[in-house]
Amino acid sequence: MAVSLKEIIELPMLSHAKIHSGNRMIQNKQVEWVSVIETPVENFVRQHEFVLSTGIGLGKDPEALLGFVQDVYESGASALALATGRHLFDIPKQVISYAQEREFGLIEMTWEIRFSDVIQACMDRINHYQQEELRRSEEIQQRLLEMVLQGGNANDIARFVNKQTTSPILIADSKGKVKGKAGCSKSILEKWNAYREQYMNITRAGGNMLHPMLKKIEEFVIGEMPGLVMKIQSAGTEQGELVVFPKNDTSEIDTSLLEHAATAAALAFLKDNAIEETEMRLKDDFILSIANGEYSSEERLLSRGKLLGYNLTLPYVCVMGQLDNLTDLSQKNRKGFSSYEHWFESMIYYVSEEVLYAGEAIERRILTTVQDNKLVIFLETEHGKNELVNQFLDLLERRLSKLFPGIVLTWGIGKSGEGVLVFKESYDKACVALDLGRKQKGSGSRIDYEDTKINRLLQSLSRDKDVQEVTMSTIAPLLAYDKKRNMDLIGTFTAYHLNNGNVSQTARKLNLHRQSLLYRLRKIESLTQLSLISPDDVFLLDLSIKIWSVGLKDERL
Repeated sequence: MAVSLKEIIELPMLSHAKIHSGNRMIQNKQVEWVSVIETPVENFVRQHEFVLSTGIGLGKDPEALLGFVQDVYESGASALALATGRHLFDIPKQVISYAQEREFGLIEMTWEIRFSDVIQACMDRINHYQQEELRRSEEIQQRLLEMVLQGGNANDIARFVNKQTTSPILIADSKGKVKGKAGCSKSILEKWNAYREQYMNITRAGGNMLHPMLKKIEEFVIGEMPGLVMKIQSAGTEQGELVVFPKNDTSEIDTSLLEHAATAAALAFLKDNAIEETEMRLKDDFILSIANGEYSSEERLLSRGKLLGYNLTLPYVCVMGQLDNLTDLSQKNRKGFSSYEHWFESMIYYVSEEVLYAGEAIERRILTTVQDNKLVIFLETEHGKNELVNQFLDLLERRLSKLFPGIVLTWGIGKSGEGVLVFKESYDKACVALDLGRKQKGSGSRIDYEDTKINRLLQSLSRDKDVQEVTMSTIAPLLAYDKKRNMDLIGTFTAYHLNNGNVSQTARKLNLHRQSLLYRLRKIESLTQLSLISPDDVFLLDLSIKIWSVGLKDERL
């Protein structure tokens, strides 16, 4: 609040002034400045000014005087005081009627009252109020900072602001997640969460629609619910938003209170972030240690897990996720980030949050961390885990695809079980499943360790030197030809074999003309010296390709 028009009118020197209109509004009208203006008004009068005028040049022209009063009213002034007795002897009825219809403060004062005296008296009141406001602002700032330093959080800040304003208050982080609230109904929270989920249905009004003192605050609308939002910033970085849903006129909002609350919220966020980062590092180190089997005793491991909020006695399964298209994603989403590393840290943070959210959605505990560009997830499971794991991954992929359109994740699923020993075993098997899945099915696949028996057998065979020699001597001519001509004879044979040697089906599958396919098949026979009508030759070629793709594909020829 500011000095009211009522306080100005009650100044001793204005005791004999006549109030023609605006009596019902004088208590609520604010006065922030006082000025003297004559025609033309143009843009020389600002909102909440108490305007003094002699009406010079307008005494014999009622229409011109009416236009002058109209201009002052439309400028947003709190009131207009006209000095009568020299240039203006009385105020026409049509001017008074105009002011009365709009509840605009129109005051008649005598010519003998000097404007300089009125200005000095008004400014004394305004300055006194500003000094009181400064003192009150400093007290509020001190109380908020002490609150945070003594362990207060965003909820405490929201309750403090709510008590001062009686308006619903919401404090959210940079992702829109509510960190503190006070006075917010279930309906308000539902509307906010709907906005947070969709990142839409919020329209910000231009700054010109707000009072100049509120230039740091933006108007917004969620659905049909109006509100005000102030950015919470620290070291040039946006930490979140302080949201107010005013019950009264937005011009009555105490901006200094909101500024101090936003500063305190930024400090609370920094404190919470420091604590969270420390906890995250401890949790990351712990999860990697149990995945690698690095612990001295089961009892100590269980105790340390309990301190970090983990119940390691439950059955878990390890799920490994490989982020395969980071380069493409960074090029599409790096706007606003200073470097790839900065973007990667932000992306991993969001991905980790979504992993935890998906776990909450299916009501399962989650242990998760990131190793290089791989997600390491231990998911609480039960018998028949495949259905549960796939449900979890389906939900996670849907949410991540909205957050990062085009994201490609390859998943390897380990073996479930109980006890601390299962963590390393399940982790190792998830790594094997992920590696074999990427080699055999490519990026974007999802493979369970239990479904890799044949591939594991082939991988084991690929380590034998005699097998390596037979494999490479069989397919080396095809690899060399594919590299030189870019014809993909390996893929052609694989499709031909999967279609049981049916030329027409294979041609349709590969989108090739029949004669082009026959040419490729003859080229395969001539290069390998094998016949595609001989079962033994086909078996040898198929086995060689599978061993190569599983165990030798990434090695030098």
